[in-house]
Amino acid sequence: MDKPAPGIDWARLRFAIVGSLLAAPPATGELGTALDRLAAQTWRHPRTGEPLRFARSTIERWLYTARSAGQDPVVALRSRVRKDAGSQPSLSLALREAIRAQWQAHPGWTVQLHFDNLKAVVAAQPALGPLPSYPTIRRFFRAQGLCRTRRKARAPTAGSLRAEQRLASFEVRSFEVEHVNGLWHCDYHTGSRKVLSSHGEWVPAYLLGVLDDRSRLATHVQWYLAESAETFAHGFAQAIQKRGLPRALMTDQGGPMLAAETQRGLRDLGILHEPTLPYSPHQNAKQEVFWASVEGRLLAMLEGVSELTLALLNEATQAWVELDYNQKGHAELGESPLARFLRGPDVGRASPSSEALRRAFRLETSRAQRKSDGTVSIEGRRFEVPSRFRHLDRLWVRYARWDLGHVDLVDPRTGTVLGPLHPIDKAGNAEGRRRRLDPVMTAPAPGTPSGMAPLLRQLLQEYATTGLPPAYIPTPIEEVTP
Repeated sequence: MDKPAPGIDWARLRFAIVGSLLAAPPATGELGTALDRLAAQTWRHPRTGEPLRFARSTIERWLYTARSAGQDPVVALRSRVRKDAGSQPSLSLALREAIRAQWQAHPGWTVQLHFDNLKAVVAAQPALGPLPSYPTIRRFFRAQGLCRTRRKARAPTAGSLRAEQRLASFEVRSFEVEHVNGLWHCDYHTGSRKVLSSHGEWVPAYLLGVLDDRSRLATHVQWYLAESAETFAHGFAQAIQKRGLPRALMTDQGGPMLAAETQRGLRDLGILHEPTLPYSPHQNAKQEVFWASVEGRLLAMLEGVSELTLALLNEATQAWVELDYNQKGHAELGESPLARFLRGPDVGRASPSSEALRRAFRLETSRAQRKSDGTVSIEGRRFEVPSRFRHLDRLWVRYARWDLGHVDLVDPRTGTVLGPLHPIDKAGNAEGRRRRLDPVMTAPAPGTPSGMAPLLRQLLQEYATTGLPPAYIPTPIEEVTP
């Protein structure tokens, strides 16, 4: 049932009263009798349903208004809008500026708190004029768009202030890509329930969620004990293995998403990284809606579990995601996320192998080689360099900070892996056994010099052609030397 616009319900009632006179106009001299008959009837209030009666003069005025309206008599019978509607003349110009200034200084206050403080301001500054009633002040706030904003738990920073100004200056619009696997969303969520660790401590759990933009499908969801690049690479690689390689990924600008390992892995896998603006979580709103489902359904069903462990939480999460969330009808989509994901169209790519994914999420940097023992330092640990690369001053290595068991030496120009690097074994080196040096292919082995150097021989010849004697005086010992 449609809800009529303000004022149209009264216009419909008035038209229903005089409509019979318009459809069957009374004969000459009988209009007064018809009006008296309508004035004697009882009508129902259009909003409350209470009985109503109208005077003959009122009904007569409505009749003439409808006659002269032409094509749309209902609109003509609507109540007239006051000329000063919305202008609020009871508020002086100075008081309006004082209200705006107070709201800018305290946007987190309620209207009632603003009103109470305005009383004190007007009492101290009578020149602002009398303060109107609270409903008038509330209508002014609504008309001017002075909405209450949530208070920040922390002190505002320059970045948060710029984000608030941007949000207040630019419109916010929902979006959706046209292809499955065209864009994924990824974020962390701190659960409202703590889990019992193996050390007998209650620790917070962090949920990594990866969603497909078009279908809202949860490609992979997993709880961890930390927000880090390691857990991101672990969970995101599983999402790729389940659903394929996406074309783009939207995340916030948290540490795990901006880590060198993450950035390198996304580039190597051909995934465009689209981070949201700072302090702008509304750009990744699909994730926020998913967190509400996690808290409202999944964790709500675990309220009766007193000793909740990380393993049990992850098992319950996988069952809920795959059998409930992904297969349940979505109100906005009109179908389940899984059905829409399978329906496509799909621009995803096949998933690489597990080893390729593990090697992708690693940073690449250079290290100076210590020529004395042929080692490089990585994260405070020394690694042996193969002897065939002993002539290089700087080496490019690729590794993940959480997995120093797999460190590779790479060619910085092509990215080719030249070989693995292993930690130095000091105990093994103490046994005194040494490997023979591998030949360096870029230069021949050093030999014994023979004869005078070509440059010095050239200089002697040029000096002799000048005809000048040697520019030095030999000692007497040198003169008698044969």
